[in-house]
Amino acid sequence: MDSSKIIVQKYGGTSVKSPERIKAVAERIRSYREKGFSVVVVVSAMGKTTDDLIGLAKQVTQNPSKREMDMLLSTGEQVSCALLAMALHEINIDAVSYTGSQIKMMTDGNFSNAKIAGISTDRIFKSLSDNKVVIIAGFQGIDEDDNITTLGRGGSDTTAVALAAVLKTRDCEIYTDVDGVYTADPRIVSSTRKLKEISYDEMLELARLGAGVLHSRSVEFAKKFNIRVHVRSSFSYDEGTIVMPVEEMMEKFIISGITSKQDEAKVTIREIPDKPGISARLFNELGKEKIYVNMIVQSTGQDNRASISFTVKKEDLKKTMEICTELNKEFGGTSVDSKENIAIVSAVGVGMLSSYGVAGKIFGVFSDQNINIEMISTSEIGISCVIDSIYAELALKILHKTFVDAE
Repeated sequence: MDSSKIIVQKYGGTSVKSPERIKAVAERIRSYREKGFSVVVVVSAMGKTTDDLIGLAKQVTQNPSKREMDMLLSTGEQVSCALLAMALHEINIDAVSYTGSQIKMMTDGNFSNAKIAGISTDRIFKSLSDNKVVIIAGFQGIDEDDNITTLGRGGSDTTAVALAAVLKTRDCEIYTDVDGVYTADPRIVSSTRKLKEISYDEMLELARLGAGVLHSRSVEFAKKFNIRVHVRSSFSYDEGTIVMPVEEMMEKFIISGITSKQDEAKVTIREIPDKPGISARLFNELGKEKIYVNMIVQSTGQDNRASISFTVKKEDLKKTMEICTELNKEFGGTSVDSKENIAIVSAVGVGMLSSYGVAGKIFGVFSDQNINIEMISTSEIGISCVIDSIYAELALKILHKTFVDAE
């Protein structure tokens, strides 16, 4: 089969949230069939089905096993699959739906956050050769013991990109309730604009920094297998944003996106010994508890003492403070404190690689607005600053005006 005539599409929960939306998706699929494409579709659970299922589990127990939660949550996508197949049958298009286990979407055994190990294409290609639309439940697979597993947050996006890779097609369309990737959150910045294209690395950085359009795992897959991911709205037929290799991009802006996130807290452990092994001990202990640490800054004071500041998810703050308090006693530090009302404001763009003075200009913007920068983190294509959360919206708007509106 000619892989260039295979298109993989993923439809998110809002795209299939009702029978009417499912019928609209079926019509869109028909338009691709009329263009001569063989279509493989990945669907999420309808609307808030996953949240509802989690709520049901909590009514039964406050501590459900991860295996049984995967068994439960996987049913949401199966409903969407079957209904979409029925909607296609209704408009005289042959279609067949499959669960992750039926196509042998093999994963490791890490329930609720499984990693894809391999996908069998036999059944998919057989159905495509029979001129059927293939509909696959996203977010799920099976391990080597035939247990149902789920792929965690963004799992349906990851499913779709992984399928595009094994089917050897270059393009994967992700349909959601937004019509592409914007330079900033349109709800905050009125002058934001939709990007026609963005590089894998920029999208990865933006996803990590709070842009919720695509999950980072799906972008990592796309980068690894050179898949172009087209982010589009299922509510219109407008072009969206294509995530692609930087070498193929026509435009490379200094700043492609500006984000602000307020789901992290800052922790500081003060006046601990400035010697080898201290940082390793601290962050190894946090790692054992599966606490994600984002930004880290160490400053050295007098008498060979140092202070370390870092950010963690707010949901992990209580456990983090417990660990740091115990270690502070062991290290002989002076205190441990935390701050929750912070925002991490970031600017991302591949144009930074060939530009100078960007950091100084960003810091100047904050200075002009009398905004104190508490922490700074940089990469080749991104600069992040921790500031007080009361300035988050102002910082986002003024950075966008300075860098994006001016281009």
